[in-house]
Amino acid sequence: MRLALAQIDSVVGDLDGNRERILARLEEARQAGAELVLFPELAVTGYPPEDLLLRPGFIQAAERTLGEIARATEGIVALVGTPLFDGDLFNACAVCAGGEVKAIYRKRFLPNYGVFDEDRYFAPGRDLVLLELGETLVGVTICEDMWQPGPPATDLALAGAQLLVNVSASPFHVGKDREREEMFAARARDNSAFVALCNMVGGQDELVFDGHSVVLDDEGEVIARAPGFVEALLVVDVDPTAAIGRRLRDVRRRALARELEEVPAPTVVPLETSPSPSAPPAPGGIAPLVDDLEQMRLALELGLRAYVDKNGFREVAIGLSGGIDSALTAALAAEALAPGRVHCVSMPSQFSSDGTRADARLLAESIGADFREIAIDPVVAQFEAALEPSFAGVPRDLTEENVQARARGTLLMALSNKFGWLVLATGNKSELSVGYATLYGDMAGGFALLKDMYKTDVWRLARRLNERAERELIPASIIERAPSAELRPDQLDEDSLPAYAALDPVLEAYVEHDRSREELLADGFDPDAVERAIALIDRAEYKRRQAPPGVKLRPKAFGRDRRTPITNRWRD
Repeated sequence: MRLALAQIDSVVGDLDGNRERILARLEEARQAGAELVLFPELAVTGYPPEDLLLRPGFIQAAERTLGEIARATEGIVALVGTPLFDGDLFNACAVCAGGEVKAIYRKRFLPNYGVFDEDRYFAPGRDLVLLELGETLVGVTICEDMWQPGPPATDLALAGAQLLVNVSASPFHVGKDREREEMFAARARDNSAFVALCNMVGGQDELVFDGHSVVLDDEGEVIARAPGFVEALLVVDVDPTAAIGRRLRDVRRRALARELEEVPAPTVVPLETSPSPSAPPAPGGIAPLVDDLEQMRLALELGLRAYVDKNGFREVAIGLSGGIDSALTAALAAEALAPGRVHCVSMPSQFSSDGTRADARLLAESIGADFREIAIDPVVAQFEAALEPSFAGVPRDLTEENVQARARGTLLMALSNKFGWLVLATGNKSELSVGYATLYGDMAGGFALLKDMYKTDVWRLARRLNERAERELIPASIIERAPSAELRPDQLDEDSLPAYAALDPVLEAYVEHDRSREELLADGFDPDAVERAIALIDRAEYKRRQAPPGVKLRPKAFGRDRRTPITNRWRD
């Protein structure tokens, strides 16, 4: 059996564009001699469509689009993710063949954790759909259905499915590709069935979908894998009937069948295809998995490119300080978008060192981006003059530092207004965690690229970019310089924060793993870093609520994942 997995980048709400993407891949699969082609979860609408699903007109338009796709399925079977209204709204997979929709499978398990809130929109399905393609029985599932260890996968296998297919929109975090594959390997072994996952790729607001579509045999071995972070059509020849021998030897399935007493009866859909007898062997192939740091780079560049292009921006602006965060942001933007679409704006003050001013210019030249310098001292002086009557008799403090940051934010947003550039905020997760950022200052912007990247990872990725470029793409002086906001004389980040090497592990444990103060201390973390970090994290929630969106890299990112009340007196 020749199987095709169409790993496509659907755009939320772009029904016409999504239809054309699906039809183009459908024709490629047909030309490759595929009998069955899979498309991702909600491929018709893009994922997640969120409250668009509450609009009847949107659902009706999706139904019309699905009909147009189905009409193109002569001689091939296509499984297409789509919303379906049938008394209630379902997250569905349409079985399209012979120019029409032959059957519908409704997703059973609706995730409602982390970034997911499918219970808000969909009703759960209870049906089982089994496709009969020649000698092969194919069981249909959608995303979360296969993350569960039991039904519907076990029911489908007990009903005879030799191939379990899963159309998915599984969001990325670092290491998710391996987690996902290990889980699907377990499902293949447990059910003595081949498994095929077709996952979405692309960026949607803060989410990145990494693709890595995969086909595994009944022993959980990978026999084909699509590359990550790019669109692809994976075509592979499989013989799922080979699973029959293993099932005859695996007595566990019989015990499970006896326990269930009666296996739920699936809807069996007999289908005919017209595979090309002269088609050459399917290319297949197993694309390699990459390490965590490379995953971060690819996800950041894909997420930025998707956000910029899908929202109609042509160019971006970055406040280039001569520090590591803005340097990495600019370097990634130049790779993701092309240097000609990146504008670097240096905004020195009386506290900016000659080194950082020179490095800002050097970085822009290194990546080939536009560079301009706008001194902020005259702007700050005007602000301070306006505030002087109100501040009379009150000593200078953090307020005057923040005026400088906000002057820079105002200038960047003015450039954005005038030229339509998207401003990229440059703060990292370490700073955002502890509130070491200025509202309406360095937090100003439309997209915060490094929002979910700790400071220590910023340094690591900067060095990786230099290794890939085989030159100092980011000058070594930027990487090696002690970080500073340069808002007062001789200022360093470590004047206000624990050293990042000590701080970041505490932040990860507290923010992402919900470890308490007592647990952190018992785990041997630096007591000073623990006490200072927890106090700062809890106090900064109101700032994080006003931060721009940014690429999700971690299992628990600020915003969609971690939802802590602003008004909150619990301290632990």
